[in-house]
Amino acid sequence: MAGMAPEGSQFDAKQYDAKMNDLLAVDGQDFFTSYDEVYESFDSMGLQENLLRGIYAYGFEKPSAIQQRGIVPFTKGLDVIQQAQSGTGKTATFCSGILQQLDYGLVECQALVLAPTRELAQQIEKVMRALGDYLGVKVHSCVGGTLVREDQRILSSGVHVVVGTPGRVFDMLRRQSLRPDMIKMFVLDEADEMLSRGFKDQIYDIFQLLPSRVQVGVFSATMPPEALEITRKFMNKPVRILVKRDELTLEGIKQFYVNVEKEEWKLETLCDLYETLAITQSVIFVNTRRKVDWLTDKMRSRDHTVSATHGDMDQNTRDIIMREFRSGSSRVLITTDLLARGIDVQQVSLVINYDLPTQPENYLHRIGRSGRFGRKGVAINFVTRDDERMLFDIQRFYNVVIEELPSNVADLL
Repeated sequence: MAGMAPEGSQFDAKQYDAKMNDLLAVDGQDFFTSYDEVYESFDSMGLQENLLRGIYAYGFEKPSAIQQRGIVPFTKGLDVIQQAQSGTGKTATFCSGILQQLDYGLVECQALVLAPTRELAQQIEKVMRALGDYLGVKVHSCVGGTLVREDQRILSSGVHVVVGTPGRVFDMLRRQSLRPDMIKMFVLDEADEMLSRGFKDQIYDIFQLLPSRVQVGVFSATMPPEALEITRKFMNKPVRILVKRDELTLEGIKQFYVNVEKEEWKLETLCDLYETLAITQSVIFVNTRRKVDWLTDKMRSRDHTVSATHGDMDQNTRDIIMREFRSGSSRVLITTDLLARGIDVQQVSLVINYDLPTQPENYLHRIGRSGRFGRKGVAINFVTRDDERMLFDIQRFYNVVIEELPSNVADLL
């Protein structure tokens, strides 16, 4: 297993890119133009003073790659397709683009942002509020698992921006509690994830209810064919901003594998690592909800303190668990891919893939939790005999070499 070098191997990256190019060439014309202007500082982007104040107060100093390229075209009212990994600052990119263009004197919904999970919608709402703090922005998140009446009350009192999950947003539009007439910006965040969750029809339904000339932004880490199809249908001469896969760096994140041979040996391996885990904050990923419960029970029965969260838990419970984890009162979180994209905990510096993800793309979303933009992190992958192929694919997909875990893992954190 050692020395599984990525070079020379024919991963479908070539096929993937070829397929993309076929999809993008409409009647021989490229569907989008790419947008390559780069702004090295937030100050050079022509943003309102109070938005800049919010950006700096939030702790941003220098824009990340996607922010350098992505904020300005959005503020110019262009339709944009922006592709970059999780953890690179996509959220702040479209939040800034929206905040720059709102008419604050008009307390009507002018921007609608859709996200695949409640956690992510609430995370976006937080960022939007923080960045728009000095602008007096009114933001509300419409997500399932909350009282419809409460949503209706807040919407009727007036907001500038609605962030939500497709089901609840469509419900609010259908009930006419959310009036679409003034919406001029529509953003799909994590579009790839939204489509793989089967939200496609709902997104189309929502789009039908929006004014005909709405600015559209599609943000995604990967661009599967269905995402491109959406962009084709809805967008008008979009510009594409691509932080390329080679730049989809997992830079700053050290990646290792542990050869566990058999599934049943993983638990011992994890328990051996537990002391190291608890020094820092860590997230452990498994592939099913049932396994989250199983592993949580096993760890607790050995007196290890762990928290767990998955999609079968009700929203309230998930919120409480995430709050404990964010505050640091619980240090080890066991979860599934479902929540990979809603976890933005500054202190996470270790991610363990107890199970390797089933898709190479998801690897990035998981380990992108650690070392968020500009911070260091460590990822440890448990690899059984059956997983060798997937580890090989992941290394090819991201052009990285994942080495065997050294014994001094605590020193790396």
